[in-house]
Amino acid sequence: MIKGEIMKKIILMILLLGVSLSANLVNDGLKAHNKGNKVKANKLWTQACDAGEMMGCNNLGTLYSIGDGDRVRQDKVKASEFYAKACNGGEMLGCFNLGSLYSIGDGNRVRQDKTKASEFYTKACNGGHTGACKNLSYLYLDGDGVIQDKTKASKLFGKVCDGGDMSGCFNLGLSYFNGDGVRQDKTKASEFYTKACNGGYAGACKRLAFLYSDGDGVRQDKRKAKELFGKACDGGEMGSCTLVGILYATGDGVRQDNGKAKELYNKSCNGGDTAGCASLAFMYLIGDNVRQDKRKAKELFGKACDG
Repeated sequence: MIKGEIMKKIILMILLLGVSLSANLVNDGLKAHNKGNKVKANKLWTQACDAGEMMGCNNLGTLYSIGDGDRVRQDKVKASEFYAKACNGGEMLGCFNLGSLYSIGDGNRVRQDKTKASEFYTKACNGGHTGACKNLSYLYLDGDGVIQDKTKASKLFGKVCDGGDMSGCFNLGLSYFNGDGVRQDKTKASEFYTKACNGGYAGACKRLAFLYSDGDGVRQDKRKAKELFGKACDGGEMGSCTLVGILYATGDGVRQDNGKAKELYNKSCNGGDTAGCASLAFMYLIGDNVRQDKRKAKELFGKACDG
């Protein structure tokens, strides 16, 4: 009995040592890859994969999917084989990558197949891969490779949100706002927009700002709306910069300040928002808090038109 217990411990130690060694091969491969030595990375990940370390197989798949000239030639078929091995071995990143490979396709070598993509995304999502849940949600939302199911899509948005991806919270907010796949509920929409906004998703701050501006699903609060448009602007949402500019120009919920409005219009215009360019053009056209300059106004109207 004692000998049997000792033998079990020895076997366990050997297995753990093997796992540790194969994991080291994966890490060493990453170091070699980051230093630009793709050939060495290939060799180390091959050893890891052969030893049963599925992350090694996945990394090989990525290496062949991208390629590196003559040193490691791009081969999407080989990539799919290594991703499949990783996926079958329980590595959800391999399932996700295989789903992405089928989603995009590669001509005749790996044909685009959204249905197959959905199958691998489903497996990865069920295994806890948030990115797979996200991609799968869009397939169900659009009916791309699967039967359109907005209820399923909204449930997946929730899973993505719970996984820490703020785009999922934002999309679930949109679902509640529009009543897509769920019963319309503007208050719930505001809650998910708030979560996404607090998590750094600028588009959600903008959507939430509109709700507070109109008193839609929340108590109307123009000052709060201005703060949220400002937060969206600071997060790179240029349309929101224009909207804050309009608030300052009209004194809606804030003290009127045409100088601040001009500054925000300029920022949004330079950031590619055509409405910002048009608003700034009007200021130059009529000389509103700027020296009248019809030539400048024409240039800005042209920029808005070209955009």
